[in-house]
Amino acid sequence: MATKNALEQLKELTTVVADTGDFQAIAQFQPTDATTNPSLILAASKLPQYDHLIDDAIKYGQANGNDINEKVTAAMDKLFVSFGLEILKVVPGRVSTEVDARLSFDVEGSIEKAKKFIALYEKAGISKKRVLIKLSSTWEGIQAAKVLEEQYGIHCNLTLLFAFAQAVACAEAGVTLISPFVGRIYDWYVKSTGTEDFEPQEDPGVKSVTAIYNYYKKFGYKTIVMGASFRNTSQILALAGCDNLTISPKLLEELKQSKVIVPRMLSDETAQLKEIQKVHLDEKSFRWLLNEDAMATEKLAEGIRKFAEDAVKLENFLKEKMLQ
Repeated sequence: MATKNALEQLKELTTVVADTGDFQAIAQFQPTDATTNPSLILAASKLPQYDHLIDDAIKYGQANGNDINEKVTAAMDKLFVSFGLEILKVVPGRVSTEVDARLSFDVEGSIEKAKKFIALYEKAGISKKRVLIKLSSTWEGIQAAKVLEEQYGIHCNLTLLFAFAQAVACAEAGVTLISPFVGRIYDWYVKSTGTEDFEPQEDPGVKSVTAIYNYYKKFGYKTIVMGASFRNTSQILALAGCDNLTISPKLLEELKQSKVIVPRMLSDETAQLKEIQKVHLDEKSFRWLLNEDAMATEKLAEGIRKFAEDAVKLENFLKEKMLQ
C-alpha cells in the first residue's frame, strides 16, 4: 500500500486543476490551477458566502451600462472576473474564465469578450499570464483563440472538445490548452451502447484523451492536454501522466481518501513509439470530420446549449437583483 494518498501521487505525475467555482473547496485540495464555467458560477453564486461578489458585480453593472441589458452584461463580466480573482488568491497558477457560449460561432464577439475579461483582470492587478480564456471548440472558437494568442498574447483554453479533429485544429492554431471531456464522451457511449462497465483503458473518453495526448507529444505540439469532465476516479487514474487533469471537489476528495498505487499511464516517451500519421485540417475538412462524428457533434451542440442556458439564468438572476 502506498504511504501517500492517490491525490498526492497523482500530483507528482500531472498538474491537478480544480473544476469548481467554489474557492473555499479549491483551497482545501491545493490544486495548481482552477477552471470555471457559467454552470459552476451559477451554482456558486447562489451560496450566501458569495453575496458580496454579486453585490459588487451589480454596482459595477449599474455604473457601466446605458440600459438594463448593457448593465446586466457588464455585471456578468465583472462577476466572472470577481470569481476568478478570488480563485487566484488560493491557487498558485492560472484560472480559466469562460466566454459566453452564445458567442461560440462569433469570432469577433469572442475576441472582444476575451479582451474585456483581460482588461478587468489587469485593472485588478492580475497579469494576463495567470488567466486562460475559455472558448468552445467550434471552428470559430478556435480561430478566435488563434487571433488572441498570436496578436494579443492572451492564452486560451479550448473547451467542449470531444473529437480528434477539434484537437488537431487547436494544435494547428497554437492554443495554450485544450480540455477534452472524458465523462461526457463516456455518457454518450453508455446511452448509445447500453454498456456501463467499460474497463478504464477501454473507456471511450479515456481512449480519446490518450489518442490526443500521444498525437501532440509525437509531433511536438506545445498545447497542454487537460482531461476534463470525469465521472469516476478510475477515468482519472487511467490518464495519470497527462499534462493536466481538471477534477471536481467530490472526486478530489475520493482521491485524497484512496491509498491505491498510481502508476504513470501516459508519457512523452511512449507517445514517440506510436505509429501515428500527421493530419492537417482546413475549415472544410474540420467541419466534415466533426459532422462524421455523431458523438462529438451531439455533445458539442448540447454543451453549448447548456452553458448558454445557464448564462441566461445567471443574467436573469442579476437582472432581478438590479431591479429590486
